[in-house]
Amino acid sequence: MPTIAIVGAGPGLGASLGKVFGGHGFDVALISRSKDRLDVLAAGLADRGITAEGFPADVTDTASLTAALEAAAARFGRIDVLEFSPYAGLVQVNPAEVTLDNLQPAIQEILYGAVTATRAVLPAMLEAGSGTLLYTTGGGAIAPYPFLATLNAAQAALRNWAHNLHNTLADQGIHAATVAVNAMITDNAPEGFPAIAPDDLAQTYWDLHTRRDQAELVL
Repeated sequence: MPTIAIVGAGPGLGASLGKVFGGHGFDVALISRSKDRLDVLAAGLADRGITAEGFPADVTDTASLTAALEAAAARFGRIDVLEFSPYAGLVQVNPAEVTLDNLQPAIQEILYGAVTATRAVLPAMLEAGSGTLLYTTGGGAIAPYPFLATLNAAQAALRNWAHNLHNTLADQGIHAATVAVNAMITDNAPEGFPAIAPDDLAQTYWDLHTRRDQAELVL
């Protein structure tokens, strides 16, 4: 069976990605810091007949994240799809207030985390001549919000790098794409707030994986 590894798995998008891909015959490797949360997510997927397992890791810890993805590959055979969407938090920093110190956490989690995760799964994808790399960003990666300067900068760096991957790996069977979510991911958004349901959002990732004709989707 093919396998999706979801880095930053949580009860919203991560759980929905597990349902959508698992419903199409994928095994699901769930990765986040909390083992207890991973156990709950895996159990929920198992109730749907989906094979899932959690692999605890800190996305900011290169060794921890690499080891988790290697363990997932050993458990399931190979990672066919990587989805990367860590939650860096909405830390409010204006552009003129950006420093190396307050920028570093966002860069470490978003950009360095994505590079680490990708390097852990890409060699096997290249050897097989197939694979999908999906990276979640926010709308600020494209049109930045002044009060989220550090988050926007890190996500924009990830977007740039992911598009370079797309440009250079497509002819080797690897599809890389970003999903810029410019809305709340929830089924119960406050009135007047733009929102997208997690299950609906997860379906767009499936479409990106199967159609393989877009390097970016903006929602």
